[in-house]
Amino acid sequence: MKKVVVITGAGAGVGRACADEFARHGYDVALLSREPGRLHRAANEVQATYGVKTLALPTDVADASAVEAAATEVENNLGPIDVWVNVAMATVFAPVSKLSAEEVERGTKVTYLGQVYGMMAALARMRLRNRGTIVNVGSALGYRSVPLQSVYCGAKFAIRGFTDALRSEIIHDRLKVHLTMVDLPAVNTPQFDWAANKTGKRARPVAPIFQPEVAARAIYFAATHRRRQIWVGFSTVKAILANRIAPALIDRYLARSGYSGQLTNEPLEADAPRNLFEPVPGDFGAHGRFDDEARQRCWEMFTDRHRTLLLAIVGIGVLSVAGSWLQRRG
Repeated sequence: MKKVVVITGAGAGVGRACADEFARHGYDVALLSREPGRLHRAANEVQATYGVKTLALPTDVADASAVEAAATEVENNLGPIDVWVNVAMATVFAPVSKLSAEEVERGTKVTYLGQVYGMMAALARMRLRNRGTIVNVGSALGYRSVPLQSVYCGAKFAIRGFTDALRSEIIHDRLKVHLTMVDLPAVNTPQFDWAANKTGKRARPVAPIFQPEVAARAIYFAATHRRRQIWVGFSTVKAILANRIAPALIDRYLARSGYSGQLTNEPLEADAPRNLFEPVPGDFGAHGRFDDEARQRCWEMFTDRHRTLLLAIVGIGVLSVAGSWLQRRG
């Protein structure tokens, strides 16, 4: 019997790449996103390419009842949910002084509460069967905030808190449900072309940039291996560890370079799309406009996937050095 995965934000970006990655491994895929036309095209492409069953469910993850209804429809049509992946997000590029309360609320509902509602819908079903995996997609910006992305950073910090609390409850209840988090670096997705933007300039990811397939491979790995957490990209590792060591220094560094690193010199078009409150139509895929800069591979992901082998190699090396040292002393 094939396994079933639910992916939110599956119409484009990392979610779209995840749909391909799980289908490539034989999963039937339920795709959740707001824009119906793009979502159905994605579902049809995945089914035609990989020969799996797909189900396109136009869903606003900020609506708890809609997420719950989608979970029920998945199980009625594809079968029990084995993996639930929370990818959907929405954000605003703007200094806090230019944000409206409505923009903060909407971005928080999609990016934070959307994952919360996904966890709740998945857990309610996985508890009954005492099996399943929930993958939450975090970010380096959930550990170290940057200017112009307060809404997104705040939501990613909140996801970490909710995830850790739920993980302890799962352990307390002795459930065989696995909860994991994948923290991503900058990824080449369409969000930099359609996110709400009040800066006057086109947004860009902070280098180094990775292709969405790198993120998708990490998410699939997290779903099929019992890792508590995965950090993708050395830039993610650096951001997290540097903030633990010298947060005040990072504050000042980002005050100087955090604006220029996230904005191009291109003026923002007056009619630039904004997907915060309404989905943007169009044939967007997994990739954004930064293909010529984005990396196809991630060394940190390789080391995590093969850590047993690497630890063994390191251990053998240490023993070899120790043996040589003892021989010299003897």
